[in-house]
Amino acid sequence: MDPFTTLDAVAAPIDDVNVDTDQIIPARFLKYPRSGGYGRFLFHDQRYNEDGSERPDFVLNRPPFRAARILVADSNFGCGSSREGAVYALADSGFRAVVGPSFGDIFHNNCLKNGLLPVRLPPDVAAELRAALRARPGAHVAIDLAACRLTAPNGAIHAFAIDPHWQRMLLEGLDELGMTLSCLGEVAAFEARYRAAEPWRAAVIPAP
Repeated sequence: MDPFTTLDAVAAPIDDVNVDTDQIIPARFLKYPRSGGYGRFLFHDQRYNEDGSERPDFVLNRPPFRAARILVADSNFGCGSSREGAVYALADSGFRAVVGPSFGDIFHNNCLKNGLLPVRLPPDVAAELRAALRARPGAHVAIDLAACRLTAPNGAIHAFAIDPHWQRMLLEGLDELGMTLSCLGEVAAFEARYRAAEPWRAAVIPAP
């Protein structure tokens, strides 16, 4: 996956609380292979009428927000079922970060595993950010992952926390397999030291 270092992009507000994964992508679309892209299913039932036409009042259908790559949500975003398709739908729509006071635990972990950065901010800060985006449609938010810093449209800077393990994976564009493979040199060095120090025990470890 692509590394996440810095991002300066249009941000879109989602004001509802407890937005669950079935709202992000309804379950009936999970039967389709991801190769066709899940972006077309993102918020499908809120975004489209029964005849397939767009609902003009939905935020992502409004021209200033069509280019959004950052979503600013309210509390408990991504709750509900554990479907990884919710993250696929966001990622396939071009989103690289989701900002909010809290997230569903499994959704949060699925974001990290798929290169989508979840940024937790205090509820009042997230509310102020959403209000600013509603007042200035098309405004940018900037995120610096190395510095763990988010810059609001008014220039205010907000710090956020992320586990160093996941921070490294996102910065380097590594998934879990990639992280394991990146450690092969250290594994080989350990095995060499082990054989040299305790050859009678290391006999059970085959030489590379």
